[in-house]
Amino acid sequence: MRLRTLTLAAASGAALLAAGVLPANASGNPAPASAQEGSVSAADLLAKVTSCSQISNGKYKTDDETSATVPVCGKNGAVFWKADMDIDCDGQRTTNCNENRDPWYQDDTAFHQSDGKPLKAESLPYVVVPSSSSIWNYSGAGIKGGGVVAVIYNNKVEYAVVGDTGPTKIIGEASYATAKALGIDPDPATGGADSGVTYILFKNSKVSPIESHSAAVSLGDQLAKQFLANN
Repeated sequence: MRLRTLTLAAASGAALLAAGVLPANASGNPAPASAQEGSVSAADLLAKVTSCSQISNGKYKTDDETSATVPVCGKNGAVFWKADMDIDCDGQRTTNCNENRDPWYQDDTAFHQSDGKPLKAESLPYVVVPSSSSIWNYSGAGIKGGGVVAVIYNNKVEYAVVGDTGPTKIIGEASYATAKALGIDPDPATGGADSGVTYILFKNSKVSPIESHSAAVSLGDQLAKQFLANN
């Protein structure tokens, strides 16, 4: 988990504006599967989350220095929020996720692979949820490690899993692989997106094994269809 400063956030936004959408292979590493995954469009999903029925007891900050403006919202079969995207590079050390590349690097994740090892942020799309607090308890809302998340940005859908937990008062973070697949600069120190990211977490879902992205896409597509039908 990392805490991005507003200075880095501003630099990231400027870089994104200057460079446009980052090519999928900009860092020279294979990207996760296509950022339009499954058969449900971003537009159809976003149409179901235009209004918020707040289920959190308060709101979250998107970064340490910002004010709390982001509620967790409830829908039939899911919860969602709209925020920024900070880059989580925690877990197993890889070429782009390590102490040298990430000032906030930690060698563990809250949830682990089927072999007991931490997740790989560089190759596995996953989302960070706020640690349970008086604001909101994710597990009490039916959200669990390995649960499926539809992450939507710039009219693209990427399916991820709940893979890590973060600070109790900050929301809006996903793994290096999630950002890269969505065309967001995945650099753990300077990358991310300042806004425009929607996270839809499907209740009582679980990908097995958690490290199988193809399983997340398959289950995510099924749950997204159910979500459209039930809302």
